[in-house]
Amino acid sequence: MTAHDNAAHQRMMTQCGREIVVGHLPFSGDGHPSGRVTLDVGLRPYDHDGAWLSLTPAESRRLATTLLAQAAAADGRATESIEVTHAGGEAYAITARQHILLCDQPADLNGDDAAPTPTELFVASLAACVAFYAGRYLDRHQLPRQDLRVSAEFTMATDRPARVREIRLRVSASGVPEQRRPGLLAVASHCTVHNSLHQPPEISVELA
Repeated sequence: MTAHDNAAHQRMMTQCGREIVVGHLPFSGDGHPSGRVTLDVGLRPYDHDGAWLSLTPAESRRLATTLLAQAAAADGRATESIEVTHAGGEAYAITARQHILLCDQPADLNGDDAAPTPTELFVASLAACVAFYAGRYLDRHQLPRQDLRVSAEFTMATDRPARVREIRLRVSASGVPEQRRPGLLAVASHCTVHNSLHQPPEISVELA
């Protein structure tokens, strides 16, 4: 899925060569209490009596998540929060502003393994935050970051409650002088996600 020329639209290309563009129209006023979602399936030379779609299961899930995200944007609900909606099977669509992510489960947990699991996304968010802070440090000291890499390994706890027991992060970046390495490690170790894990936020879960 890539951005369309209009930032409010997203496009995908199917294996059959069909381009699908999904977007939304932000209406307002009494006549249009909410926006509208638009779907353009494009016309192909073989479309004589109408356009139709032939999608793989993975493409169907991608289209579903995109429609859900654009529906949230049309409602004005995708601006200041993250929304998760069911996308079929064990998959869920995650909408953050105009961005769409998908999480799923592996086949042994009845999923289609079409995307990372929520736990993998949790660890990935920590690794990405560490990389962001490390990259800012490198920029600040005029050091290259094209080879910056953060790898993460995690281990699940064997007792209850279900949780991640240990996360091991490794930051590598070429061209960092020895005297800058402690500073790089200190900055990378104090990213927002890492700080949030050391000083956990208050979390409430309630039924709407």
